[in-house]
Formats: sequence, structure tokens, C-alpha cells
Amino acid sequence: MIRLLIEWLLSALALVITAYIVPDFEVDGFGPAMIAALVVGLLDVTLGWLLSLLTFPLVWLLPRLMMLVINAVVLYFAAKLVPGFRIRRFLAAFLGAIVLVLVHIVFSYV
Repeated sequence: MIRLLIEWLLSALALVITAYIVPDFEVDGFGPAMIAALVVGLLDVTLGWLLSLLTFPLVWLLPRLMMLVINAVVLYFAAKLVPGFRIRRFLAAFLGAIVLVLVHIVFSYV
């Protein structure tokens, strides 16, 4: 249970860090980042899985690129649902997905 809470807090922190790095990727504070991290996680399990299934041939041919695109779509939809979390362009969502992956890699080593 504690590990899940730590993962949630680190995901929220990763969103805040990404908002400082990527233009047009905005989070109003840590509270909205925590809600956004929860919504992103839930959307990733549902919508992300469905998109992976629907785009299976592309995921099979270009796995890393398609997973970034799917993560960008999930982020973009989460930004539409969570007040205080905004992504103005899809390119910002795509760059945000890349930065989030890199930040999570750094967190896993720390």
C-alpha cells in the first residue's frame, strides 16, 4: 500500500517537472497534479489498453513510437478531464510523454 502511494506521489511530481520543461503543458499545482496522476493512471489502464489493442499492427511494427503516441493521447484526454491540468497542443502531449518517460527512468534509479 505504501509503495502504491509513493508511486502516485512520484507520478504527480513527474507531471509537475514535465510542466516546467515542456511548453504548453501546464499544471496549476501539486493538488491538480495528484488528481491528474490518478486520472492518467486510470485512463492508461482503460483507454491506453483499448488503443493498444486497436492499433496492434502499428504497435507491433513500431512499439516504442506507438506507445509514446498512445501515452500522449492518454495525457491529452486526462488534461481535458482534470481542472488545473492543461495541454494546449498534441505536440506538447507527445513531448510531455517523452519527458515523463525520462523522469520515471530517473526516479527508478533513485
